[in-house]
Amino acid sequence: MADGTESEQAAVVGDGNPSQLSKSAKKKLLKQERQAARKAERKAGEKERRRADIERRRREWEESLAAAPSQEAREAMLAARRETRLERVGKRVEERGARAKRLRRAAEGGQKVVLDLEFADLMRPNEIHSLTQQIMYCYAVNGRSATPAHLWLTGCSGEMGTQVQRIPGFDKWIIEKEAKSYLEAFADCKENLVYLTADAETVLDDLDMSKIYIIGGLVDRNRWKGITQKKAVDQGIQSAKLPIGNYLKMSSSQVLTVNQVFEIMQKFVETKDWKTAFFHVIPPRKRGEAGAANDDDSPEGAANGDLDKCLEEEVDDDDDDGDGDEEADVANKRHCFRSENGKS
Repeated sequence: MADGTESEQAAVVGDGNPSQLSKSAKKKLLKQERQAARKAERKAGEKERRRADIERRRREWEESLAAAPSQEAREAMLAARRETRLERVGKRVEERGARAKRLRRAAEGGQKVVLDLEFADLMRPNEIHSLTQQIMYCYAVNGRSATPAHLWLTGCSGEMGTQVQRIPGFDKWIIEKEAKSYLEAFADCKENLVYLTADAETVLDDLDMSKIYIIGGLVDRNRWKGITQKKAVDQGIQSAKLPIGNYLKMSSSQVLTVNQVFEIMQKFVETKDWKTAFFHVIPPRKRGEAGAANDDDSPEGAANGDLDKCLEEEVDDDDDDGDGDEEADVANKRHCFRSENGKS
């Protein structure tokens, strides 16, 4: 759980040379490569569709404006367009203010949740990139929650600190950012620290407002199994795992990504129902028989929507050019962020 591992990733033997992989690992690696290729193809298709839609709307607007019967009609169309945009900007400002108010209120009495970012030296660049996106999902989900958590980033230094600083709008985030470890940040209440890890023996039945729950920021691709539990034991702090086995028969490991663990916790706070939280967040492909029945929610799609929302909120609201400009700005920011992290 706290490992932030995607269980579909194959364990690499030795230095990762394909010739040193077992037959099973080779099959998993090939499957992952096919999945990655399909994912890249889908993303490229979605990007092209968005671009085409922006261009279509811009063209339709220009044609409508050119077809206006008089200069007065064109000016009326432009005035109506400006008014619509001002209304949209006003609504966005209002929503942003409400979100900020919720997050500040959470900082005073919300459930404390820590994302432990001290594992950067164990991850490859693409894994750090993946973790950075998971952090973005966590913040977006928290901002949209009616009862947000008091979210902390600890160990936010070095390479990990550099990467999160590249997130669009990160400097405006209403979140605790600590370069030091959680042990230092919470030195006066160490007894309340609880590390969430799939390897723990204790099962979490409820969330305790007096506790500070830690989610390990590690995308390890199965190379570092059990490391978060060992860290908790070595530091003399409590550990626990979510009660997944009580509600679902997972088709693979019970280890989830950082944002999945966080969103499950948020959903439980909202519903007080673990089963509802698990079904809302855990992808159907990871569930066994118990989770195969029905689920209209798409956790992965929801996460992408949260990321889009998070990025959109940083768009300049004073831009009055065209309907497609907001989408283009968001796309540019997303592309810039991914490019800086070694992705096209």
